[in-house]
Amino acid sequence: MGVIILKVLKLHALRLVRLILLIAIALTAAWLEGEKVVQAGKSSYLKRPHEAGRQQQRASKFSVGLSAHNLIVAFHQCQELIKELLNAVGNKRRFYRQGLKAITLIQQPL
Repeated sequence: MGVIILKVLKLHALRLVRLILLIAIALTAAWLEGEKVVQAGKSSYLKRPHEAGRQQQRASKFSVGLSAHNLIVAFHQCQELIKELLNAVGNKRRFYRQGLKAITLIQQPL
């Protein structure tokens, strides 16, 4: 009975280590993406501009990286809906072009 419990605990520990490693890789990837966007000077498309009286930045490189990824994924998944909405409401084309420019700049390699 004791041997079975030890094997189960070892499996749970291995699963926990793998989960922690997966989370660490995901966090690092998001931070690196944010670092790339900030260094390229494209973060203004993803976060609010700096406020004069504010001591800390509003968005970290991690959140900028997540926002960049989410923006690109949402853009590609909603392409048909975007075209329908643009046909229905034509006065929003200028904003669409601004967003398209931002997505293009974010997707460009350094």
